Amino acid sequence: MSIWALMIVCGLITFAIRYSFIAAEGHFQPPDWFVRLLPFVPVAALTALTAPELLLVDGGIELGGGNVRLWAGAMAILAAALWRNTVLTIGIGFLAFHLLQRL
Repeated sequence: MSIWALMIVCGLITFAIRYSFIAAEGHFQPPDWFVRLLPFVPVAALTALTAPELLLVDGGIELGGGNVRLWAGAMAILAAALWRNTVLTIGIGFLAFHLLQRL
């Protein structure tokens, strides 16, 4: 199978999966417990993406002072909690990471 055919097949599968949710609108009512848990999905997904980047150093978990990414992430979390500004949070995180790497 050529790469183009594979990309088209994967695109069609992705489209079918996403369209199934749109087509099912009004025809399917998920259970109440499922609907109550949906607000937690973005937080869980973001945590699953960022936690390994902050905690893993050379394949192992490092929680000490030598983990620059963890400290920069903590500063970015603090900035997000204080100012609730996405651009400022990213900027403070990158600045903290850069400065901590230089120390």
